[in-house]
Amino acid sequence: MELIQRRWANLSLLAVTAVWGATFIVVKRATEDLAPFPFLAIRFAIAFITLLPFVWVGRHHLTKTGIWKGLALGCFLFGGYATQTIGMQYTTASNAGFITGLSVVLVPALVTSTTHKLPHPTLVLGIISATLGLALLSLGDNLRFNQGDLLVLICAFFFALHIFFVGRYAPTENATVLAAGQILAVSILSTLFSLIFPQGSLQFTSYAWFGILLTAIPATSLAFYIQTKMQQFTTPTQTALICSAEPVFSALFAFLLAGEILPLRGLTGAALVLAGMLTAELSGSQEDLESKEGLRP
Repeated sequence: MELIQRRWANLSLLAVTAVWGATFIVVKRATEDLAPFPFLAIRFAIAFITLLPFVWVGRHHLTKTGIWKGLALGCFLFGGYATQTIGMQYTTASNAGFITGLSVVLVPALVTSTTHKLPHPTLVLGIISATLGLALLSLGDNLRFNQGDLLVLICAFFFALHIFFVGRYAPTENATVLAAGQILAVSILSTLFSLIFPQGSLQFTSYAWFGILLTAIPATSLAFYIQTKMQQFTTPTQTALICSAEPVFSALFAFLLAGEILPLRGLTGAALVLAGMLTAELSGSQEDLESKEGLRP
């Protein structure tokens, strides 16, 4: 039963990753009209509003602990978005894509540092495969280190912390409360950054609103609820491996929607990322994974 739950959870997380990959091209185009922080502030505010009825229905699950944990998750999530957004101004998109994807390595490192147990050898193999795949997908022939790379590495740490702590909190806290808390935190912090720092384009065009409305529910409220709910049945390391497929889905939808074709190098990278995910999925029983990652309290 637990193995079946884990596989359903991983499939659900893969579907969320596919949604994030599918909306990447939309977000990229929408933020040309509306600067990233105002875009995030409105997107996450709408997402929070859509979750409010469900929070009200399950208000008996509201606890101070759950609310504070949700807000803390939101701080990690916003930290990832903020450092990535600022860092990308001082580095290349390829460097940013690869360095952000290094959360696939950072999550098991966090797990190992807290449990003092190394990941299962097949999980290590999956991590290596996914990392090599990300490198082939993201990095060009002329690898250069830029000023923004350190900021993007900090972004990868924030995203890794988010995945890690969702895995810690999800088994004991209500998923709706955690999802609503983190979405609210991102909206508030994005609004503050919009007011404090100079913003670029602030054109509320029809496409900007299209991007906001399209991403607010499927890619935000629904996606983070599913992630929070499903991580109680799987491990942070497997979640990170699944999320590493986001650039694969991004490339797939870029081909379907914009006709962009991956070169052989990119196709090889995509295959390695998927191979890493499959290796992790076939790496053993749920009990073995839980004991190695300290998933159970």
